[in-house]
Amino acid sequence: MLTETIRDLVAAHAGLPAGAVLEDDTDLYRAGMKSFASVQLMLALEEAFEIEFPEEMLTRTTFRSVAAIAQAVETLAPGKLAA
Repeated sequence: MLTETIRDLVAAHAGLPAGAVLEDDTDLYRAGMKSFASVQLMLALEEAFEIEFPEEMLTRTTFRSVAAIAQAVETLAPGKLAA
């Protein structure tokens, strides 16, 4: 499932406190993700889903939450992913 893969990548790359419980709409920046970690997360997402985020999507809004990331991934790879 797309959101489960994103959650795994967030856990591995977002630098959040261990055991942080994240809902789909939890603000990752408020949960503790820093700018450098968001770049690491973006690179991991690009590799995992074989996509490239265009410059106009490189914003805090795109990486704000699991739901926002899933929407961005689906936009970049329509029909390629099972949600």
